[in-house]
Amino acid sequence: MVQTNGAPLPAERKARAEVLTLSTLGFTLMFAVWLMFGVLGIPIRKEFGLSDVQLSWLSAVAILNGSIWRLAAGILADRYGGKVVFTTMLFATSIPAFLVAHATSYPALLFYAFLVGFAGNAFSVGIAWNSAWFPKEQQGFALGVFGAGNVGASVTKFIGPALITLTPAAGYWGGVIPGGWRFVPFLYGILLILMGLAMWVFTPRADRRPGRGRPLGEMLRPLRNVRVWRFSLYYVVVFGAYVALSAWLPKYYVDNFGVPLYQGALLTALFIFPASLLRPLGGYLSDRFGARRLMYWTFGLMLLASGVLMMPEGHIVLELSSGTREVMPWHVNIWLFTTLVFLIGISMGVGKAAVYKHIPEYFPNDVGAVGGLVGMLGALGGFFLPPLFAYAQQWTSMPQSTFLVLFLLTLIAAIWMHLTVLSLLQKATPHLEHKFERIPEGDS
Repeated sequence: MVQTNGAPLPAERKARAEVLTLSTLGFTLMFAVWLMFGVLGIPIRKEFGLSDVQLSWLSAVAILNGSIWRLAAGILADRYGGKVVFTTMLFATSIPAFLVAHATSYPALLFYAFLVGFAGNAFSVGIAWNSAWFPKEQQGFALGVFGAGNVGASVTKFIGPALITLTPAAGYWGGVIPGGWRFVPFLYGILLILMGLAMWVFTPRADRRPGRGRPLGEMLRPLRNVRVWRFSLYYVVVFGAYVALSAWLPKYYVDNFGVPLYQGALLTALFIFPASLLRPLGGYLSDRFGARRLMYWTFGLMLLASGVLMMPEGHIVLELSSGTREVMPWHVNIWLFTTLVFLIGISMGVGKAAVYKHIPEYFPNDVGAVGGLVGMLGALGGFFLPPLFAYAQQWTSMPQSTFLVLFLLTLIAAIWMHLTVLSLLQKATPHLEHKFERIPEGDS
């Protein structure tokens, strides 16, 4: 409902602001819960005596459960409204958060980590919810602001080490409130309940449900389009890899640069902040210049940075024209490493918004289903990549293999995108097919 001059009514603006603000805060908290094992994993590894592969699976199972329900969650948000679905998810996730705080064995912890990972599915709910409230010309920016809730991945990086250090291992009140690393999931459980109450009270009572009454088969029909699966691969690169690196980098810093956990967590936050907070900028630039142009920049910068980071340490030998050899040592120190990872974070932050700018443009009536599938497959990349990082390092004995995996994945996505663009250009300009000079056979 808008005024005759096209400007939204004050009540409409207020409702949009409430949805965007509360959904972003809720998503920030849910994302913090989803990826909390990136920091908690270090003291957990010490307490339970875990190997790197066992530790990687702890993060991976949480990421898995935060991925597999995204399609269903997006459809439910379209059909029943984002308010009901998001609030229910907040309350439901608080239960396994409390269970994680009281786990006494690795199998139990693995199971509870899987359950608490349900928090990750909030993303597709928020995407569908905000798309229903904002007009097309503002969707890129609005979805970028909401997506900036990815910064929740850094919340545990900042507060986790301090809380682990400051709370006694025995906890408080005879262990009713657990201490040490267990205090963090316990605190998150309380915050999830409070956030659920706030969302229910302070968002519009009359919600929007664009999928209400539509048959399920009709809502799923766009998923047959190969374009949806291509967008999903892009999202594996810019989001799945972001999730994986957010969980993997603290351990990488501790193991390869010998820094303490709190410093590794803070340096990881330098990757998380641009990868999260630049999503609004990415949405704005996508609205203005086009999402595909931004994806070219995203993939190009990621290939450049990961190409340097994947190089093994050693010596570079230069053969000079004079016949002499110049030998230069090659080593990525912590500052060069952090700078290049920061560049990857910038690329991912812009790229995540660009991918989701495509969806309401191509599938305006099916944002929940399409956004849910893209989010699900992208997040599944975050599930597969940490174990793949661990196995690649185990097979090659090189920690740099983490970025070899990222480089190859990005290269595949970039090639597919470029081939698609060339195909579209050829179809759009068939009259130019025979306008270029042909080189006779035998000429060079």
